[in-house]
Amino acid sequence: MNEKQFWTKKSVPVNRILEYSLVDGPGNRTVIFLQGCNIACHYCHNPETQKICLNCGVCIESCPPKALSMENEMVVWNEERCIGCDACISVCSHQSSPKVKWMTVSQIMGKVSSSMPFIRGITVSGGECSLYMDFLIKLFQACKEKNLSCLMDCNGTIPVWNHQVMDYCDGVMLDVKAWSGECFRALTGGTNDVLRENLQRIAALGKLTEIRIVCVEGEVDAEECICGIADTLGMDEIKKTLLKLIRFRPVGVRGGWERKPIPTVSYMEKLSSLAEERGFIDVRII
Repeated sequence: MNEKQFWTKKSVPVNRILEYSLVDGPGNRTVIFLQGCNIACHYCHNPETQKICLNCGVCIESCPPKALSMENEMVVWNEERCIGCDACISVCSHQSSPKVKWMTVSQIMGKVSSSMPFIRGITVSGGECSLYMDFLIKLFQACKEKNLSCLMDCNGTIPVWNHQVMDYCDGVMLDVKAWSGECFRALTGGTNDVLRENLQRIAALGKLTEIRIVCVEGEVDAEECICGIADTLGMDEIKKTLLKLIRFRPVGVRGGWERKPIPTVSYMEKLSSLAEERGFIDVRII
C-alpha cells in the first residue's frame, strides 16, 4: 500500500490505543498508534508498526492460543482469545503485526470518549501519522467538538505545515532522527530533505510542541541535530521549545541493533550541556 492509498482511506489501521499517557504531550492524553511508516529506523522500539500485514499467514501457526486464522485470504485476529504473547510479531519478517484494526473516526472516538473527562486531548503517533493527514482532519474535527486538543507525533519527512490538517492540529512533536542526509539515510533508509522546512514552518505557525532526538552514540549525529535545530529555528524559538534527549534502549529493537550499548550518563549530559549552550532552556534527558 502506497502513501496515496493511505490518505484516501475512510478508515485507518490502528496498532493500538493507549487510554492514558503522561509522556506524549502536555497533560493526560489518549494516544492512537497508527500502523505503517515511510521509513525504517534501526533503533525503532516498535518495528512491528512499520508495515501493513501482507496476509502471508506465517504467524498463524506460531500463535499458542490460536487467536489467528485465515479467512478470505486475510489473517483475522481474535482479540478475545489473544493472550498478548506477541509470538506472531516475533516470526514476522515484514516488520508488521496481524493485531491491527481498521477503524473509522466514529470507532476511534468511541474509544477516546471512554477516557473522558480524564484526558486533556489526543496524540496521534505511529508508525507515522502524517501518512494519514486527510483522515486526521476528520478525527481532529470530531475531537474539537469534545473540546479535546490534538497533537501529532511526526518524523518530519512529509510536509505537514502546508496541509489543511494544521488548521485543526494544536501541536506537533517532531522526531529529528538525524541531521545530515547521509546519517539519516543510514539510520532510516529514507531522506530528510523537508525536515528543515517542517521545523521552520511548524514553528512559525506556533505549533512546535516539542523536539525529540533519540541518542545513539556513534550512530546518530545528535550534536549536529542540536546545532542544526538551533540554527534553523533561532534563539527566540528555541527558548520556548521543549527538547527531549532520549537515551537509546534496546527494548523491542530487532535486526542487530538490540546489541547496541545504551548511551552513558556522561554522553547524555554532554549533549544536554551543548543544547543549553545553544540557547535551549527546557532540556530533558529521558
